[in-house]
Amino acid sequence: MTFNGDKAIYIQMADRLCDEIISGKYQDDARIPSVREYAVLLQVNTNTAMKAYDQLARDEIIYNRRGLGYFVQPGAKERIMSTRRREFMEQTLPELFRNMRLLDIDIKDVQEAWKRIC
Repeated sequence: MTFNGDKAIYIQMADRLCDEIISGKYQDDARIPSVREYAVLLQVNTNTAMKAYDQLARDEIIYNRRGLGYFVQPGAKERIMSTRRREFMEQTLPELFRNMRLLDIDIKDVQEAWKRIC
């Protein structure tokens, strides 16, 4: 995984795991890689991976079964999507609309681009 300087590495790791949950790679109550496994996979320090897992546990995305590892919290996918939709509507979309106005891009231009891409 290539990390960027916009966010802390542990947050980018948490985002990646959330992406994997949304995509269906991990279902409710499915075991996810251990902290060490994920750290090795992404070539980061184990402490950084632990920080990502702690954040996800606080956000009720994953939970720990002592001695067994970490698992996806039931309903995690819906919680992640709800949070991301809200952030998109409150942060991303207003910035997009501002840029559209500045660049004189019409919603029809966006719809045509959407059709081409999708």
